[in-house]
Amino acid sequence: MEKTITQFNTVIDSCRLIFSKKTKDYGTSWRILRTSSLTDQIFIKANRIRSIEEKGEMKVKENIRDEFIAIVNYSVMALIQIELGAASGKDDLQLDVNKTIELYEKYIYGARDLMLNKNHDYGEAWRDMRISSLTDIILMKLLRLKQIEDNKGITIVSEGPEGSYNDMINYSIFALIKMDEQKIK
Repeated sequence: MEKTITQFNTVIDSCRLIFSKKTKDYGTSWRILRTSSLTDQIFIKANRIRSIEEKGEMKVKENIRDEFIAIVNYSVMALIQIELGAASGKDDLQLDVNKTIELYEKYIYGARDLMLNKNHDYGEAWRDMRISSLTDIILMKLLRLKQIEDNKGITIVSEGPEGSYNDMINYSIFALIKMDEQKIK
């Protein structure tokens, strides 16, 4: 389990660094997006990963690793949006960089803590999974999430959107760990 925590934290550091740099470049323009738009952005990324996995090649030279990092970061953005709500105009669009990173860390470490609890119960079963299976599970989570969003968040027995975003963060980080171990770009 210690190896997993170390690997997980290394991937989190990498994702947070990219998020931080993009926040400094672009500000928090993503605050204008509703969570459903963020879900669609994640869907585009996951769908591209699956397409490349199936075709075995890519025409746009952006690697799969970057797409999994984007899924992590868009999922954190969605969790922040759930807490704060989408910005309605210019006045609440920009968040302070430090506040933004603080919120990022709240949700990324919350997802990690959830992973640790689930990993304890499931015995690190993800280590025996294929990266393509992790991709498929992310896509399934997205389709479920889109259905929940289409139902205006009303569910009968299902968890809310937060669970899906946390799971997508964790499955993406598992994929990134596996890619690091297999030296895949």
